[in-house]
Amino acid sequence: MVPLCQVEVLYFAKSAEITGLRSETISVPQEIKALQLWKEIETRHPGKDIDEVEEKSKDIINFTAEKLSVDEVSQLVISPLCGAVSLFVGTTRNNFEGKKVISLEYEAYLPMAKNEVKKICSDIRQKWPVKHIAVFHRLGLVPVSEASIIIAVSSAHRAASLEAVSYAIDTLKAKVPIWKKEIYEESSSWKGNKECFWVSNN
Repeated sequence: MVPLCQVEVLYFAKSAEITGLRSETISVPQEIKALQLWKEIETRHPGKDIDEVEEKSKDIINFTAEKLSVDEVSQLVISPLCGAVSLFVGTTRNNFEGKKVISLEYEAYLPMAKNEVKKICSDIRQKWPVKHIAVFHRLGLVPVSEASIIIAVSSAHRAASLEAVSYAIDTLKAKVPIWKKEIYEESSSWKGNKECFWVSNN
């Protein structure tokens, strides 16, 4: 029987990405040569070059009554293939036309709203080479300074994701059926987005 020994193998940079490990301990013959050890490691981790690893693009759409987290949404679109993540975060401000705003309340026709956001994601992919898209919109009450909408887009280079995020929020406001109630200290008012195509300009 060939005597075995324990060898700790450390991985750095590209080798760590391919194996998904920083270190591992393997059992090998005591008299093993360096080239044989390398072949043993390759056998354990028959990985491709990191540039060849495919990652399926994702469109993540969520309407929720829960508080939105910028960190959580941005993490959803991060990709090793991308060098840019662009964000739009819409928050409740404390004033409107001289009135003190206490909070906002959002309501949406969800079947149509989700379908329209899917179309926006599809349009973005036709216009720009982006990787992942996340659109999160809060429903119900949104207190001052909290996020009502977060849009995150990742791409290889910043121009594509920046332009995609701008297009996404502009188009969402124009086409997605979402209503907003502004709650003031002594009154309140329901409003549709001024940009919406069904809102009268008269």
